[in-house]
Amino acid sequence: MSNAYDVVIIGAGISGICTAYELTEARPDLKIVILEQGNEITDRVCPIIAKKTKKCLKCPKCSIMKGFGGAGSFSDGKYNITTEFGGWLNRYISDEEVLELIDYVDKINIKFGACKEVYSTDTPAAKEIERRAIENDLHLLHAKVKHLGTENNFEILKSIYLYLKDKVEIRCGVKAENILLSTYGYVVETQNDKIFTKYLVAAPGRAGAEWFSNTCKKLDIPLINNQIDIGVRVEVPAIVLEDVTSNIYEAKIKYMAKCYGNMVRTFCMNPYGHVVTENVDGIVTVNGHSYSDKALGSNNTNFALLVSAEFTEPFNDPYQYGKRVASFSNLLGNGIIVQRFGDLLKGRRTTKRRLEKSFVKPTLTSAEPGDLSYVLPKRPLDCIIEMIDVLDKFAPGIANEDTLLYGVEVKFYSARPELTSNLETKYRNFFAIGDGAGVTRGLAQAGASGIHVAREILRRL
Repeated sequence: MSNAYDVVIIGAGISGICTAYELTEARPDLKIVILEQGNEITDRVCPIIAKKTKKCLKCPKCSIMKGFGGAGSFSDGKYNITTEFGGWLNRYISDEEVLELIDYVDKINIKFGACKEVYSTDTPAAKEIERRAIENDLHLLHAKVKHLGTENNFEILKSIYLYLKDKVEIRCGVKAENILLSTYGYVVETQNDKIFTKYLVAAPGRAGAEWFSNTCKKLDIPLINNQIDIGVRVEVPAIVLEDVTSNIYEAKIKYMAKCYGNMVRTFCMNPYGHVVTENVDGIVTVNGHSYSDKALGSNNTNFALLVSAEFTEPFNDPYQYGKRVASFSNLLGNGIIVQRFGDLLKGRRTTKRRLEKSFVKPTLTSAEPGDLSYVLPKRPLDCIIEMIDVLDKFAPGIANEDTLLYGVEVKFYSARPELTSNLETKYRNFFAIGDGAGVTRGLAQAGASGIHVAREILRRL
């Protein structure tokens, strides 16, 4: 059967890439195909990054979200060596196994050009920062972190692509539409083809999360409803967080808001970074990145403040809820809305004139001045305001009137299928990995999940 493969991998994000890498390193004789709905990494060009436009054009295939390398390709490449955040892989295997896998993926990255410098929360300076946080009822999560840099992360993934393309078949621009059961194993239907395999690995990534959730429902695979994180991206002068970012690079801080009891957390801190946009199924959301080359940096540091929400019956689609909230920003601001913190507290919109007078200059110049209180629901907005006030005691200057808030930032996590410790669904030899499957939420654990499944397949071959 010419269109039959030993292994089919759906998605060429970091989890799918690591699966393919581990399989081909151990068994170069295997016939493996990766199906990726986006472009080859060499053809992934965002008009905003290329400086051909300031506004998101809502391209049919968003190069920020889709293509070889996945949504992480244009991220700033934070590699978090920890089990305290970054996913739920330690629900399936031990913390020790997770850390071993993360370390293994790190060695792969180094092979293709990643840096070796590591920041840690275990140093005396970091411990002092943790003490200061606890004084204000803020809780610093423990981790080691490597910052690959936006420009370097892309080049690392490009090098991996060039290494893999002659060892496995990589079909970019091909979307998996349906998964069918067969006597052979599985049939993956694309627009123009049917592909047969005994071993199927779903690594749909963030861009394919909703598709995979719907596919699980069709196949009667039980789903666990994941949370949704909604919030804003905060931008302040870099000096405000200089002692934090210079010692631990990124502070992952959790806070239990007193107003409602919701968990609020910082996420994706970018020292001397830039606020950017991304397109999730036609909805423009906000994100951030930073370069390792200081010459490419800004004078600001940005980070997300996210409020976690979990839903119970009868509602079971947090993905759609997040998209609807983000769509309000697109409707009112034709994309991303930016507001000064002082204006938000005064109950007034930020205007272009007020923004021009601000001491903090926005790095996302296409953001439309506006009023986030018309976009975000009251509960998460109240929690965000409360945490900004508490963070100001930890790092004075965060609650300044000129602090900028961009909305909306949403972290979509698909409903997670019920999986075995081998990340196998109810169907034998059908595995689910990475962020889009709801197993992880970051580069390190996503890559680790891919290695874990590859090793299990190798044991069965």
